Amino acid sequence: MAYRNGSYIAFHAGGSTDPTASDIKYYRMLKAWHEHDDIDFQFINSHDKVAGVRDTSKKETLRRSLVERLNNSKNMVLIIGPTTRLDTDWVPFEIAYAVDQCKIPIIATYTGYEWITQPQELRPLWPPALASRIDNGTLRAIHIPFKQGAIDDAIKQFSHENLPATALNYYTVEAHRSFGIDIR
Repeated sequence: MAYRNGSYIAFHAGGSTDPTASDIKYYRMLKAWHEHDDIDFQFINSHDKVAGVRDTSKKETLRRSLVERLNNSKNMVLIIGPTTRLDTDWVPFEIAYAVDQCKIPIIATYTGYEWITQPQELRPLWPPALASRIDNGTLRAIHIPFKQGAIDDAIKQFSHENLPATALNYYTVEAHRSFGIDIR
C-alpha cells in the first residue's frame, strides 16, 4: 500500500506549455506560496514524489506516472477555471481515478471567485467527470475559492481518512472571514 500523504494537483493545461495561457499558472502559484519563507502554506506535492515525465512521453507512460502520483495522495486539489470543463483527456482521467480507485476527496478550488457558498451554482464550470460523480454520490468534495487560506485549510483538513460529508461541502461565511476573505 502506498504512503498517502501528498496532495495531487489537477488543472487544465489546454495543451499549452505557455505558463500564462493555461491554468498551470495557478499550480505554480501554489508552489510559490509553499516555497515562500513568509507565507505559511505547507503541503506535500504528489507531483514531486514521482519522477517527472516529459511532455513527449507516450500517453501510457504518462498515465502510469499519474496513477502512481494519485496512489500516493491523500487528496486532490482540482483547480477549476473557465476552460477546465473542456478538458477531454487528463483532467477527466485524474478525477475518475482519484474518486473511483483512490477514494480521495476533491478540493475543488475555483479561480476568479472571492468566496463560494453555493457550489451547485458553479455546475456550468464542472468537468463532466466531476458532475457525474457529484450526481451519483460517489464523490466527497469541498468547494472553495482559489485563495491561499482556504486551500491551506482544506489540504490540512481533508484526506482519504477524513472525507467531507457530501459532494457539495463549502466553508461557512465565518470560515471565509477567518481566511481573510471579505464576504458580503
